[in-house]
Formats: sequence, C-alpha cells, structure tokens
Amino acid sequence: MPNGVITEIGRKKLCKAHAGDITLPKITQMAFGSGGVNPSGEVIAPTGAETALKKEILKKNIGGHMYTNEKETSCRYTARLEKEELANQSISEQGLFDEDGDLVAYITFLPKGKDEGMVFIFDMDEIF
Repeated sequence: MPNGVITEIGRKKLCKAHAGDITLPKITQMAFGSGGVNPSGEVIAPTGAETALKKEILKKNIGGHMYTNEKETSCRYTARLEKEELANQSISEQGLFDEDGDLVAYITFLPKGKDEGMVFIFDMDEIF
C-alpha cells in the first residue's frame, strides 16, 4: 500500500495561510522518482521531513485537478507521462510541488515500470 504524507513545509504553509499570515501557493507540478524503495525492494515510508524526492527523474506541470468528494475536502491532481517520457524506467516515488518550488506532498510505492510507447496517467490525492 502506498505511503503518503503532506510534508512539514506543506503543513507549515497550511497553518500560516489559515492564520492569515500568507497566501497559500498553488500546487503546480508533479515529480516522479526512483528512490521510493530500499536496495531490498521494500517501500521506504516517508517521514514528512522530505524537501525533495530521493531520486527525481522528471518534474511536470500538473495537467489538471478535480475535487473527489461532494464536500470538496479531497483534491486529485493529474499528470500524464507521454510515450517517450521515462521509457524503460521504474517509478517508485511521486511528489506535488507548489508554485514556490516547495515539495508539499510526497508518496512512495512499489516500482512501476514504464514500457516504451506507453502513456501513463498519474493521480495524486490531497485529502483533508
């Protein structure tokens, strides 16, 4: 099962925005990496202290978002990997970055191999 967290910087920004001290920056990018598992292939649990992916291999602009429940307390961000992107690589970590360039959400999972010529669509949910 994937392990995901809102990072410490993400929680700090939420707290300051609720207090009225900052305007919360928009989530604009999704990053993909290969550092979500240890050498034995076991998923590494996030700590929340992450400021970057362990082994980032691509960062893309968010392709869209949608609210996934009637109460609008969960938002799904989507990014599409085209046929040529990350061909023949394995992806085991993913992150959401805001317009300030800060990693605000991070998830690790078992490696997903991407064959050449395939399109992958990745969703990442932010749940409150």
